[in-house]
Amino acid sequence: MTIKPLGDRVVVKMVEAEETTKSGIILAGAAKEKPQVAQIVAVGPGGVVDGKEVKMEVKVDDKVLISKYAGTEVKIDDQEYTIVRQSDILAVVE
Repeated sequence: MTIKPLGDRVVVKMVEAEETTKSGIILAGAAKEKPQVAQIVAVGPGGVVDGKEVKMEVKVDDKVLISKYAGTEVKIDDQEYTIVRQSDILAVVE
């Protein structure tokens, strides 16, 4: 099954958080922060959204930073994805 987002929405797959800190401390599951870096899986067509013209500025396979609690989480074929609006993407990571 594939996901095709509508309007200015983007489907992302979260990148796993680090298990250890830079100083070598191993983090327990509860101590980990929700990851904010994600890989784009699918991009909507853009167009007119809420009366404004929206041009999609990201593409599939871009790594991006998203707002911490943005989007809707979905599970399809045992894979977890998050669907966010393009405006919830803070930056492209290069």
